[in-house]
Amino acid sequence: MTLAQDHQPQTGWNPYSLDHDAQELVIQNRDQDNVLNESHKMRMSVAYGLERFWGEHLRLLSDRNSQEKGRYWKSVWDKLEAILKTADIELPNDSVKSNLPDKTKEEKKRKQEDESKKIKAMAARIWKMPIEDQRVALMVLTQFCDALVWWTQRYKIRMVIHLRSLKNGKICL
Repeated sequence: MTLAQDHQPQTGWNPYSLDHDAQELVIQNRDQDNVLNESHKMRMSVAYGLERFWGEHLRLLSDRNSQEKGRYWKSVWDKLEAILKTADIELPNDSVKSNLPDKTKEEKKRKQEDESKKIKAMAARIWKMPIEDQRVALMVLTQFCDALVWWTQRYKIRMVIHLRSLKNGKICL
């Protein structure tokens, strides 16, 4: 083997980056309130398929109290796209945000309709993925979520309260 052959770029999927990528995402979201609990929900939701996994971030982003959780789900999807790209699998990841104005009632309605069209198109792209690519994507997502759960269990900030005494029904710290 020549020196030139030793330094050729490798193609295909490298399974070792899943753990590192999961660790990175957990660390990035560690300080967000209750966000890391989503790792467990992600792992459970893999069984429902790619389209449902992808759509969960939309549900969370639409709830004012769950925006950080929605961004966490979206960051996992974005990272999954990047991981699969190294294996030459294209995971749909279109933006579904509309750039239309939304100052008037009519503009808001048009913007909502535009976003609905984009969501429908994105979901259709996921469903139209070759079945082999869907299966690989689900397997990788399963392993990725397993790694997210593992790192969540290690890095999650826990609220620990040490009770020193209990007097007259009041907790004294």
